Amino acid sequence: EVQLQASGGGLVQAGGSLRLSCAASGFTFGMSEMNWIRQAPGKGPEWVSSINTRSGISYYTDSVKGRFTISRDNAKSTLYLQMNSLKPEDTAWYYCVLGTAAIGYEFWGQGTLVTVSS
Repeated sequence: EVQLQASGGGLVQAGGSLRLSCAASGFTFGMSEMNWIRQAPGKGPEWVSSINTRSGISYYTDSVKGRFTISRDNAKSTLYLQMNSLKPEDTAWYYCVLGTAAIGYEFWGQGTLVTVSS
């Protein structure tokens, strides 16, 4: 059974930092495409970042480039998102997601809420 358990969200002031974690199990984490997707209140989902856990190649949406860093620890089957210089517009539920846009997002974990105050 695939499980994705995200954690690390919270309330932070603008300019602050948070690190999200996602503990994965039930699949071969080290040979996967993993994503962070967020959904702000009243808006649709927005892809934030992805990483190929085997190669380490990563991608970001323009609005977070230079501020967010996606990483993984294959030995721990854990995905991370380091978020720096947070802005109020980063406020959203953040979801750890297995899959790709092209093939389809196979599994969504439960989200963790990030709230950035101005």
